[in-house]
Amino acid sequence: MGRISISCLLPASWHFSISPVGCPRILNTTLRQIVVIGILAAAVSLLYYSLVVIRNKYGRAYRDKRFHRYLARVTDTEATDTNNPNLNYGIVVDCGSSGSRIFVYCWPRHNGNPHDLLDIKQMRDKTRKPVVMKIKPGISEFASSPEKVSDYISPLLSFAAEHVPRAKHKETPLYILCTAGMRILPESQQKAILEDLLTDIPVHFDFLFSDSHAEVISGKQEGVYAWIGINFVLGRFEHTDDEDEAIVEVHVPGSENKEAIFRKRTVGILDMGGVSTQIAYEVPKTVSFASSQQEEVAKNLLAEFNLGCDAHQTEHVYRVYVATFLGFGGNAARQRYEDSLFTSTVLKNRLLGKQTGLTSDSPYLDPCLPLDAQDEIQQNGQIMYLRGTGDFNLCREIIQPFMNKTNETQTSLNGVYQPAVHFQNSEFYGFSEFYYCTEDVLRMGGDYNAAKFTKAAKDYCATKWSVLRERFDRGLYASHADLHRLKYQCFKSAWMYEVFHSGFSFPASYSSLKTALQVYDKEVQWTLGAILYRTRFLPLRDIQQENFRGSHSHWRSFSFVYNHYLFFVCFLIVLLSILLYLLRLRRIHRRMLHNSSATSLWIEEGLPPQKIAGPL
Repeated sequence: MGRISISCLLPASWHFSISPVGCPRILNTTLRQIVVIGILAAAVSLLYYSLVVIRNKYGRAYRDKRFHRYLARVTDTEATDTNNPNLNYGIVVDCGSSGSRIFVYCWPRHNGNPHDLLDIKQMRDKTRKPVVMKIKPGISEFASSPEKVSDYISPLLSFAAEHVPRAKHKETPLYILCTAGMRILPESQQKAILEDLLTDIPVHFDFLFSDSHAEVISGKQEGVYAWIGINFVLGRFEHTDDEDEAIVEVHVPGSENKEAIFRKRTVGILDMGGVSTQIAYEVPKTVSFASSQQEEVAKNLLAEFNLGCDAHQTEHVYRVYVATFLGFGGNAARQRYEDSLFTSTVLKNRLLGKQTGLTSDSPYLDPCLPLDAQDEIQQNGQIMYLRGTGDFNLCREIIQPFMNKTNETQTSLNGVYQPAVHFQNSEFYGFSEFYYCTEDVLRMGGDYNAAKFTKAAKDYCATKWSVLRERFDRGLYASHADLHRLKYQCFKSAWMYEVFHSGFSFPASYSSLKTALQVYDKEVQWTLGAILYRTRFLPLRDIQQENFRGSHSHWRSFSFVYNHYLFFVCFLIVLLSILLYLLRLRRIHRRMLHNSSATSLWIEEGLPPQKIAGPL
C-alpha cells in the first residue's frame, strides 16, 4: 500500500507520512486545501478581533478623554500641584480703567497632537481659590508720573512670584495688557508708561518678559480674546466626529479655492456693561459688501487668526466679527435717555408755556419707570421730577430712535456694518446686563425666550412701586439686587430687548441665547483668551520633543493609536508574503515527488534513470 506524505505547508525536510488505513481517503486529496483554509480563517479571525479590540479600546479611550476633559473643566477646583515638574505657567496683567488685576494660569505639557490646543486653566492656591489679585487705581492715573508705574505694579508681580515655583520663573511668560483707561491717553504718555515697565520689571523679576509682552490692546483685540476664552471653556475648539455635536460649514479665510470644512459650531457673545455694549461671533462663510465704504469699515471689525501651533494648518483658523458700541451700555443709555428727556421737556415747556416736571406735583410721566416710582433729573442747577407709568411697550417705542439704525443693509447700532447671522444654526451667550436684566429681578436667567421675557417685563413695569419695595424687603429678588436695580429694571429690560432685537436684528423667535454670569461656575475673563492666543506656538516645542523620542515607548504608543490602519496594512502584507512563500514550497515539493516517482519507474523496468532537469 502507498503512504500519504504530509508536507505541503512545511519545508521539504520536515515532511512525514501516515498510512491510509488510519486516515480517511478524502484527506489524500483535500488535506492541503483544508489546512490552507484553516490558516486563512484563523488569520482573518485574528485580524477582525484585533480591529474590534483596538477600535473599542482607543475609541473608548478617546471618548473617555473627552468626557474627563469636560468634567475637568466643570469641576476643576483642586489646588494646583506646584511640585509637578510638567506644569507650565503664564501670567496676564489686565490694566483696566479702574484698577489692575493679575491672573496666573497653568497647563500640563502638550499631548503631542498638533490638532489639540494647550489645556490652560486658572491656577488655584492651597485653599483652592483662583490666584488673582487686584489693585487700585487704574494704571492710566500715572500718566503724569510714568516713572512710578513699575512700583505701582510690583505688588502684583510679587504676588505671582510667590505662587509660581521659583524654578519656573525664567520660562513663565508675563503679559501686561492695558485696556480702556490707557486707550484714551496720548500716544506719548502710553509709550512712557510702557517704557518704564519694560525697563524696570526685568531688573526685579525673572519672568519671560519681552518688548511685545507689554502693550495697549484695542477694543477689537479685547473682544477677540473674550470670544476665544468663552469658546475654549465650552470646548468648541475641540474638533470631533461626534454626530451629536452641532457643526457648521466653514470657508477658511485665505483658502477660497479649497473646499469648505466642517467643525464644531462656536458661540457668539453679547456683553452689555454700564458704558458700552459688545458683540462678537464667528463669520464662517466669505462675506459680501454693499459698497466699497462698507468693505473698508468691515476690515476694522473682522479679525482673522490661527489658534493652532502650525501656521500652515487651517483647522484652527477663525474669522470673527467684533464691534464695540460706546454709549450703549445700560447706565450710559439711561443717561442719554434722561438728557434727551430733559432737553425736550424744557423746550416744550418754553414753547407751550407749561410747567411739566418742574414740581413734584406736576411730574413728567415716564413710561420707563415702574408704576408710581419717583425720580429726579438734575442738570445745570435745575431739577426735573419724574413719576413712572410703567408702560413697557411705550418705553420700547420711545427708546427705539436711540438705536441710530440706518436703512443700509447689513448694519446694526449706529449704522455700523454687521455680517449676517445664520439664526437657524447659531448660539449666543449674553453676559453682564443681559444676565442682570433677566435674572436679578425677573428670575429667568439662562435660556432666553422673547415672549416670556416681554410678558415678565410688562408685568414688572406695571406693578406699583410700593409692591416692588415690599417684595424687595422680603428678599424675593437676587441677593445683589439693590434699589437702583429695582428702579431702572423697567428701562433696562426695554433697552436690552431693543438692542438685541432691533439693534442686532435677532428675530423674536430666536431661541439660542443663554444669559449667564459664569460658564461652568467660573467667571471667564478675556485674559484666558489672551494667554491662549499668545502661547499658541508653545506646543511646537513639545511636539518636536515627541518626535525626537521616536524610538521610545511613548512614541510607539502614540504611533499605534494614530496609525493603527498602517499596522493592519503591514499585517496583511506579511500574511500574504507567508502564503506566497508556502505556495512556492508546495510547488517545489510536488516537483520533487514527480522526479522521485519517475526514477522509480525506470528502475522497475530495468533501464538506467534519465536525467531530468531539476529546478534552478
